[in-house]
Amino acid sequence: MWNLTVPWWELIVRSIIVYAFLIAVLRLSGKRQIGQLAPFDLVLLLVLSNAVQNAMNGGDNSVTAGIVSAATLICLNFLMGYVTYRSKRMERWVEGQPEVLIHNGRLFEKAMAHAQLTHHELNAALRQAGCASVAEVHFAILENNGSITVTPRAAAGTPPVSPPP
Repeated sequence: MWNLTVPWWELIVRSIIVYAFLIAVLRLSGKRQIGQLAPFDLVLLLVLSNAVQNAMNGGDNSVTAGIVSAATLICLNFLMGYVTYRSKRMERWVEGQPEVLIHNGRLFEKAMAHAQLTHHELNAALRQAGCASVAEVHFAILENNGSITVTPRAAAGTPPVSPPP
């Protein structure tokens, strides 16, 4: 139960390799995949976690191996957060950059294709913001987390409302 069958350092190295691989694969899959999980995306993440489990623990199913692997992943996640906070270049590589989908009623099809965003998904975000069509949009931006920020044309010209004192 507590005895390791694989050296502790090997568990750490395996966890680092799997973590780096998954970060790269998920980053390459695009923002939409991470921010807006469809049922098949959720299934993929669950199956991925199961698929890489043995790669991380090397067949060692002891409690200690699980704790070492989990602690390594938590430390890597903390380190990744720190590195992306300190380095804008790493932040862009890991998290990506927001993409303009619509500006002044003009739809950028290339940006939609790059993000693998369907017109149905975009129209749903527009409706949620109170816009019936692309022509009513000042700008729509696909954020790093996969959400779509929409500013209607009417709202673009109005001054911001200050909170009550």
